[in-house]
Amino acid sequence: MAWWLRDYGVAAMSRPQGRPAAAAPRSRPCGPRAAFHVAKISNLPKKTKQNGRKFRKNRVYLHIVSTNERFNDKRMKDFLKHVGATVVGLFLFSVVVAGIGIMAVVGMVASASSTRSVASNSVLVLTLDGPLAEQSEGTLRDQLTGDSPQGLREMLAAVRKAKANDDIKGIYIEAGDLDADMAQAEELRGALMDFRKSGKWIVAYGEEYSQLCYYLATTANKIYMNPQGLVDWHGLGGQVTFLRDAYAKIGIKMVPFKCGKYKSATETYTEDRMSEPSRRQTERYLGGWWNAICQAVGRSRGISVDSLNAYADRVVSLEDPKNMVRLKMVDALVYDDEVKPLVNKLLKQEADDDINQLTVADMADVPEPDTTDSDNEVAVYYAYGEIVDEVPTQSLFTSSHLIVGKDVCRDLASLADDDQVKAVVIRINSGGGSSYASEQLWHQIGKLRSKKPVVVSMGGAAASGGYYMACGANYIFAEPGTITGSIGIFGILRDRSELMTRLLGFKYDEVKTNRNATMGSEVKPMTPEQAGYVQAAVDRGYLLFKSRVAQGRRMTMAQVEERAQGHVFLGSDALKLGLVDALGGVDQAVAKAARLARLDDYYTAGYPAPKDFWEQLLDEGSSSTGSVLDGQLRQTLGSLYEPFMLMRAAEGQSWLQARMPLLLRAR
Repeated sequence: MAWWLRDYGVAAMSRPQGRPAAAAPRSRPCGPRAAFHVAKISNLPKKTKQNGRKFRKNRVYLHIVSTNERFNDKRMKDFLKHVGATVVGLFLFSVVVAGIGIMAVVGMVASASSTRSVASNSVLVLTLDGPLAEQSEGTLRDQLTGDSPQGLREMLAAVRKAKANDDIKGIYIEAGDLDADMAQAEELRGALMDFRKSGKWIVAYGEEYSQLCYYLATTANKIYMNPQGLVDWHGLGGQVTFLRDAYAKIGIKMVPFKCGKYKSATETYTEDRMSEPSRRQTERYLGGWWNAICQAVGRSRGISVDSLNAYADRVVSLEDPKNMVRLKMVDALVYDDEVKPLVNKLLKQEADDDINQLTVADMADVPEPDTTDSDNEVAVYYAYGEIVDEVPTQSLFTSSHLIVGKDVCRDLASLADDDQVKAVVIRINSGGGSSYASEQLWHQIGKLRSKKPVVVSMGGAAASGGYYMACGANYIFAEPGTITGSIGIFGILRDRSELMTRLLGFKYDEVKTNRNATMGSEVKPMTPEQAGYVQAAVDRGYLLFKSRVAQGRRMTMAQVEERAQGHVFLGSDALKLGLVDALGGVDQAVAKAARLARLDDYYTAGYPAPKDFWEQLLDEGSSSTGSVLDGQLRQTLGSLYEPFMLMRAAEGQSWLQARMPLLLRAR
């Protein structure tokens, strides 16, 4: 006798001993497959139940399992394996991260609390190569490796400490291709010249000197160059990219709304060449920078300005390097291994003696010369980059340097409420950005000023929105080469109607309750009436900006108008026009803030505070990936990189801007 247990996929078969088994009756398969796996089950106790059925002793039972069940069992085992591996991996990752975090925190605490003793006959090494930020922004990787990048703030502090420390005999400049603002270079050069006045020496060596690096290197007692090196001396210049025709090819038209004949920031998107007012003001600040460089280099090297201009015109950098010595641009041609004996001679050591070297990062642990136990703090707040309303979504195109209106307002409010902070210096390096955020920052600086003195130190640029912020302070410092002014705002809207309707073939219809209900759509041109409303809003913003300047600088509206219309000025010109109060850098601004607060003793502290370990850990992956992708994009696009980035940047900006024109760099 045999039967099929269809509900459970089990067949029980019995036969008398010695008799052949009867064939099982045919039946439909249990499941979608026709193949089965047979397993023997034996020695079951009496009245044992399995799957709800009773089984008798001394019988042979066959368990028939479909391959579907077999596959599902295997899949469940694999799933459990993966879950287990994931849990173990997450646990190990957490342990590693926690370990790294503990080491980083311990390292940072130890670094913050430790002081470095300086060996006698030491030399401070300044590496003038690559981009120079306002302050060091070391990533988590930098902190773990102890290799944080240099910033202007740290360089100035290192030079100041080196001047006061008797064990540091001189500075060694490693020259290269420095990328800095003109104002940053002026401030650093002033610190190096002050170091020289103390009677200590400076030596510079490089295989290649960029113009701005050479400008700084001429503070040295001796300038050495590799026999196959060069000084890249050719004058200042640059090219401005215009995107109007490129937009036209893809059916996009940029519609500008601006105030003032010098407010030329919209020209990049709406014109195919520079307007004459824009050309004149660009030539003025480039000429001012170049004249300042030539004057300083000429005094240091004993070369006339006319000769330096002649060298630039004939591209002396491509001539035989020996000519550099004959023209007094450098003192000697030596290989890098021949510099050590020259430095040892200045240290009065043997030619092969080891030299005690200190980097800018090392100097961070050397105490300030005038360390005080005062409870009076002068806060130095660094605000640099584009002014934006809020933090944008992180992407390859997002700048790491931003003045986020809401964040900075919150920080300034905190400084206003801190009783230990007696005065605040705001270091501004920005060409502007969002008009709305600029107004909010002006308001918050005014509230801060009502409680304690506020002094602004302008960096490479404090123009348009950057000047909007600055004009609310008690006192303003600028470097001669600072770019400032650009008092004015503009609006720019995109008209994609041709792209969407003619080129892509989209069709649109609309339903509305009022005449201008669909105003602002990018798929249809604005009417003259709508354009008039937008221009009126821009005009009101411009009037508000001018009123803020008049209030802060104690001028009439007519006086402000003479200095406005988007006109860009050098810091030296802004001083004559009353837009700034004095020429100088951060150190001068700190001293002035202390005087305004009537402080006899004080210490300084930098803000905003560095990100903690966990914030840096979260940022590390995206920032590293972004840097790699940006480098690959630069390499792939080549000369197309800049216009592509300009077009992409325009997509993320608010329509109403207090922004200066694109600024050429002094390289």
